[in-house]
Amino acid sequence: MDTRMDTRKLLAELVGTFVFFLIGLMSILSTKAFPGGPDLVVIAFGFGLGLFAAIQIAGAVSGGHFNPAVTLAAVLDKRLDPITGVGYVAAQLIGGIAAAAFVLVMSNQAAVAGTVTGHPASVSDLQAVAIEAVFTAIFIAVILTVTKLDPGKAGFVIPLTLVVIHLALVPITGSSVNPARSLASALIGGDLTSIWVYIVGPLVGAVGGWAVYRALLDKRAGG
Repeated sequence: MDTRMDTRKLLAELVGTFVFFLIGLMSILSTKAFPGGPDLVVIAFGFGLGLFAAIQIAGAVSGGHFNPAVTLAAVLDKRLDPITGVGYVAAQLIGGIAAAAFVLVMSNQAAVAGTVTGHPASVSDLQAVAIEAVFTAIFIAVILTVTKLDPGKAGFVIPLTLVVIHLALVPITGSSVNPARSLASALIGGDLTSIWVYIVGPLVGAVGGWAVYRALLDKRAGG
């Protein structure tokens, strides 16, 4: 009998327990530490189901990134060439800005400013960057894994993951995990305060999520 430990399995237990507990604990913090905050359920399911709809419409054509962090991870994993990746990011930014501009036309700039990603004064920019990076890494690791090993479930698993991330983060960082989403609201809403947080955090998280995915991937699965 081979009694040698599989370090990948040990790492999987460590990472899985960290993700499980972190999301749960941050969700508690969201409901208790920041009472009277935004309606978590509406926002979380709004973005999650919005992503679900977008994947059903366009996912079969482009892969359904809709997020520069996802595209960066795809390029790092050699699923997408860098030139196409740049094109994807440009398209995502244009699409995001167009969505924010539509809200502007249908309402006013103050309404768009209300959608700008932000964090309370009790959370520093550096703390927000770290939180956004960790949760983006979780999101990216889920995306890379499910699309590789069980793509038929990706259209459901990915939006549900975004829902739980928003439930955990909305009152704490505003829950971006997507630079295009935050930049679009900031540009059209006229508020670029701390926008670097929501660009740097998710992009760092994309690299981290890809690294976790590569460390855990079963090479027999074609990784």
